[in-house]
Amino acid sequence: MKIAVMTSGGDSPGMNAGVRAVVKKGIYHDLDVFGIYRGFEGLMENDVKQLELKDVGSIIHRGGTVLYSARSERFKTPEGQAQAVEVLKQHGIEGVVVIGGDGSYRGAQKLHENGIRAIGLPGTIDNDIRGTDYTLGFDTAMNTVIQAIDNIRDTASSHERTYVVEVMGRDAGDIAAWCGVGGGAESILLPEVESSRDDMITRIQEGFKRGKKHSIIIVAEGAGSGDEIGRYIKEKTNFDTRVTILGHVQRGGSPTALDRMLGSRLGARAVELLMEGESGKALGLEKNQISVHDFDYVVQDKENDDIKDLYKLAIELSI
Repeated sequence: MKIAVMTSGGDSPGMNAGVRAVVKKGIYHDLDVFGIYRGFEGLMENDVKQLELKDVGSIIHRGGTVLYSARSERFKTPEGQAQAVEVLKQHGIEGVVVIGGDGSYRGAQKLHENGIRAIGLPGTIDNDIRGTDYTLGFDTAMNTVIQAIDNIRDTASSHERTYVVEVMGRDAGDIAAWCGVGGGAESILLPEVESSRDDMITRIQEGFKRGKKHSIIIVAEGAGSGDEIGRYIKEKTNFDTRVTILGHVQRGGSPTALDRMLGSRLGARAVELLMEGESGKALGLEKNQISVHDFDYVVQDKENDDIKDLYKLAIELSI
């Protein structure tokens, strides 16, 4: 049996652990394993080669993806999909493991609909995929953000300033919520929670009256602009306010133990599912057990009620 693995969309720490697991698990079971480079765009361009054990040696600790990644508008067309399927058939590839976010899952679903077995692994720092408690890269991104918050707090305290920290996550506020609690932020702005900026100003001012010399405000990119929030705080309080936009530094770095384990477990299970003849499935981790859902389920918007509990906790602990 011949299978392939690819990474698609935005890179995330832990993708290489997933790639490594697919290759090693496949070779262990005498499968031929191919790497598809540069996502669906590379697939259409036949950027495909068979991988050996040496190709995935010493990559588990590396961030990003050794298979590279790209977004592809062309693959969204029937012509692009047909071209991709033809490339896979030329190589005799029967199944593909696709590591990426919701857009990558939709691409994998198209392969499935066109007769190619496809299994998806959740690779995105945003943690916005349905059917899994954690996505590959989320834990590493959180640790990166927490380290930045700790560093910023040192200078915020030294200069008695208010700092606004804008974090990534697209339309999901998971990074902001988790890091707001873990980093001891005074306020968090999330796309999933309606909150008054006046309430944020009140908390900052009340903290100052209690003797606080600095404040940390975490803004999810889907909830507004860090620069705009910083100007608003300065206007309303006249406090010395600075803004830090962490940007793509959150997507890089050596993956944490959790992300390495998650990539390894899910990658190995994906190979097993392909060997069992399964297709159209997305893997995740729920209550520390590997879960399997249909693509139709996971491409729907994630239900994120837990984030409201995190927001409430952050408010209670920020006094």
